[in-house]
Amino acid sequence: MPQRRSAPTRRVATKQPTSLSLPGGHEVLLTRRHFLYGVAGVAALAAVGGGAAWAAGRSGDDDALKTLKVPESAVTAQTALEEMENYEDAVTLAGSAKLPFGTLVWCSDDAVAACLLPTETAKPLAEVGLLDLSSAECTTIIEHAVGEAEGFEIYDVRANSAGVVWTEADILDNVWRVYAASLSGTTLGEPQLLDEGDVNWEMPTLAVAGGYAFWQRLPQLDGNARVEDSRLLRAAFGTADSQVVYASQGRMACAPTSCGDSLALAPRARTSGTYYQLTHLDAATGEVTDACVLPSSMKPMECGWGKTGFSFAFDGIYNYGEGIANLGTYLPMESPEAVSLVAANTEEAAAETGEADAAAPYLPIACANPGTEAYSAVPWFHFAANPLSPPCWCGNWLMVRGGSFVVAIDLAGRRYVKLPLEEGSGDYNDFLASTHMGTRAVTYCNVDYTPIGGEQQKHCLVRIWEPAA
Repeated sequence: MPQRRSAPTRRVATKQPTSLSLPGGHEVLLTRRHFLYGVAGVAALAAVGGGAAWAAGRSGDDDALKTLKVPESAVTAQTALEEMENYEDAVTLAGSAKLPFGTLVWCSDDAVAACLLPTETAKPLAEVGLLDLSSAECTTIIEHAVGEAEGFEIYDVRANSAGVVWTEADILDNVWRVYAASLSGTTLGEPQLLDEGDVNWEMPTLAVAGGYAFWQRLPQLDGNARVEDSRLLRAAFGTADSQVVYASQGRMACAPTSCGDSLALAPRARTSGTYYQLTHLDAATGEVTDACVLPSSMKPMECGWGKTGFSFAFDGIYNYGEGIANLGTYLPMESPEAVSLVAANTEEAAAETGEADAAAPYLPIACANPGTEAYSAVPWFHFAANPLSPPCWCGNWLMVRGGSFVVAIDLAGRRYVKLPLEEGSGDYNDFLASTHMGTRAVTYCNVDYTPIGGEQQKHCLVRIWEPAA
């Protein structure tokens, strides 16, 4: 089960929040979406002074940088929307499945969901299941880690109808590997080793989009590779050929998010200072199709991309940033004007691009500026609840998890409804497993209770939702 989040902290522009780094692990693994990677009790607070190490290698000029500006008057809170009485007017329950208690679920398309299934044995600790969203049947497709004989266990997984990507780790030796395999129905292709690393590199976070596996590689803050770029890599399912599709001089803000045939990420903008750039990447071409730079030192804990463009979430409160300074999830109420990411100043863009290694692509600031300005010109929506996952779209309904509920929101109709909770789901209740735009959304909760005069109910309940007719 996930750890409880502490009360939100107020953040100021001159001080960046301290993060906890584990040997062979990273802060994202402390959320419900990942296992805590590393030997229990061997956590140590990482040094926070690494920002200077990145500054020397930066290109660009803050004077030319545009950042997202949203006045408070341009933001609509969920409290301004009408609450509906009947959730079935928004979405209907299309199917459900009971899986082992403690299962983690991730859904990246309308066909399947990846399930990390705990076992009742010491080896393996977990298996990988594939949940068919049409039949609500779960098939175990990986029973053992490829490197099980060497001490490796499966720690994370993502899947879509094209393939599966997963990480294996030997936590005693602080080494990890990334594998992927193609899918044909529930038949898994030959696993391909895509990447491996040691204590100097955090275990990668994963995503799938289209026919590709993606993984995000970050250096440990206190490791020998700490001055290396953070990189997003991809490989086509069924091959072992990998390619760097984005490089960040400094740490990415959060894990990449699967958005169907694309994905969202939050690298550092290529400029001096600390600015995070929301970035939308086409899976097939590897090209950046949308970008927006957040104000200085504003670090999203999650990001996504959907019908109205980017979404991002903060788990703290800032004393600057006007309309986007509070805890919760933000996204535009309507799509911003489509802009070309070709820089207005061609010479400046050419100069910046010329400084980049051909194997380490990034988006020059001059190319990101038009997108940032377009996002600054539209009204925004704020869902003020402690975020635990990126939102998704189920038809025209925005699905957001915050507080104790998953909520379906009709932005155009300015109304919302809470999805029903399952009895026995405890303090954590439903989690939102889906992150993409589609016609299905998946939620899950771990149920543990004994009804009066009945038998104990202990399982993971997965529910599949579709838009109401």
